[in-house]
Parts: sequence; C-alpha cells; structure tokens
Amino acid sequence: MAAPISRVALVQTRCGTDPAANLEKAIHFIREAATQGAEIVCLPELFRSQYFCQSEDHANFALAEEVPGPTTTRLETIARENKVVIVASLFEKRAAGVYHNTAAIIDADGTYMGKYRKMHIPDDPAFYEKFYFTPGDLGFKAWETQRGNIGVCVCWDQWYPEAARLTALRGAQLLFYPTAIGWHPAEKDKYGAAQHSAWETMQRSHAISNGCYVAAVNRVGHEAPAGGPGIEFWGQSFLCAPSGEILAKGSVDKEEIVAAEVDWGRIDEQRTHWPFLRDRRIDAYSGIEQRMID
Repeated sequence: MAAPISRVALVQTRCGTDPAANLEKAIHFIREAATQGAEIVCLPELFRSQYFCQSEDHANFALAEEVPGPTTTRLETIARENKVVIVASLFEKRAAGVYHNTAAIIDADGTYMGKYRKMHIPDDPAFYEKFYFTPGDLGFKAWETQRGNIGVCVCWDQWYPEAARLTALRGAQLLFYPTAIGWHPAEKDKYGAAQHSAWETMQRSHAISNGCYVAAVNRVGHEAPAGGPGIEFWGQSFLCAPSGEILAKGSVDKEEIVAAEVDWGRIDEQRTHWPFLRDRRIDAYSGIEQRMID
C-alpha cells in the first residue's frame, strides 16, 4: 500500500546526440533524485535522443528499440536498487514499419508494469511525428504502483481533456506528461509567452477538472539535429496539485530535478469538495465520440 505522502521528482535535462550517454545521464539523475527522497521519478519525452522529429529522415528509425527491451531492463535494475517508480519515454519498434512513441512504467521493486503508447500524434513544422509514430492502440491506462496510482500520457496528448478524463476514470491520481515542447526561435518574441501560458494552463485545468495531481516533464536546450533554426525547448517542468496550484517548477534553461510532495489524501478531499466526477451528465454526452456533430 502506498504511503500517505510520496515525493515525486521530474528530471529536466538536455539531450545530446549519443543515446547511451543520454541514458547514463538519466540514470544519474534518477539516483540523485532517490538520494533526495524521491519515490516516483519521471523522465522527459524521448530522453534517449535529441528530438529527431524535426525532420523526416528514415535513418532515425535506427534509434528505436523494443519495449520492453534493453533500456527497460536497465531501468528495472535502477528502480529496484533505488526503490523508485520510473516513468520512461521511449521510441518503440513494434515491428518492421510499425513504431510508437511509448512510455514504460517500472515499479519500485523493478517490476515492468506495462506501457502506454501515445494516442495523439502531431504533424506541425519541426514536429513531424506522423512520419515516425503509429497512433497508440492500448487506450488510456492507469497503474497501481507501490508508491501510488499513476497514469501516463505523452506530450501532444496533454492538449486533450478527453485523454486526462479517461486516464483519471481508470484510477490515476497522478497524471504524468513526458514532454518535448519548445519555441520556434523566430516565433518566440511574438508568441512565446502566450504559447507557454496555454501549455501550462491546459495541464493545470486537467488537475482541477479531474481532482488529481498533474506533472509535465520537459527537456531544455536548443536542438537543431537536421540543421535550420531548430527548437528552443522551454523547460519549466512542473507539478501541480488537484486544486491547480503549482507545487514545484523548473527553470527555462537548467538541467535539474524538480520535486515536490504528493499528499494522496488531497485527492479525496478535492473530489468531495469540488465533485466534478459526481456531477458529470454521462446521460447527455452522446456525440463526444464523433469528429463533429452536424
């Protein structure tokens, strides 16, 4: 049974060109977080590489691996040694020509609990994910870990209230969003503040409407693996409470561990004082499964 309070750590890092070095850096941060009392640790989206989706390049498929596979095997050992739950975002090779953007969940005793495959796949300038990733087919899921009940969605999923709702309805009390999001340098001055505000506001709203904790875990640094202007990742990883207030927040440009305590008792308190789940009109939502209602 989970303790009434758990310390949660978000690992905000730069990602280099060497996948092995990126993995070792992530392991270093996991161990450091554990020494600081962390019991659940989440890594950024696709942390083993730079954000390769800035271009459509078949050579990048070589970065993928099976899940479970070599990285999850290594992280199982780290989880067991440090008694921490680990959420790790990986580029999954499912079969020839079928790849997913996948998050693996590893329990504090080193048990591989399962995976979530990113459901919403973007296709925007410098975010050409549809070239690489097949949409997820595992649905929205939650896991009862030794440290608490968690759910995981990935980056673009964070803009969809349906994803957060269904994950919460399946039992998630802490919802993680491993993320790789930043500014196009030419747009930063004009749109940067509004873009970041929308990102943060959207996820805080998931916490409020579902009465759960929400954590967004981003990378930092400027990356231009395909040349051109690249992306300036905005960091600012954060953890917010069921009432929406931010409990801990990272910087714009520093590698760091962003940590705070999760009081699981606040879930029941929030959901009984603000009973959004009780008052849902499930009899009146016909049509939500349609693209548009004509």
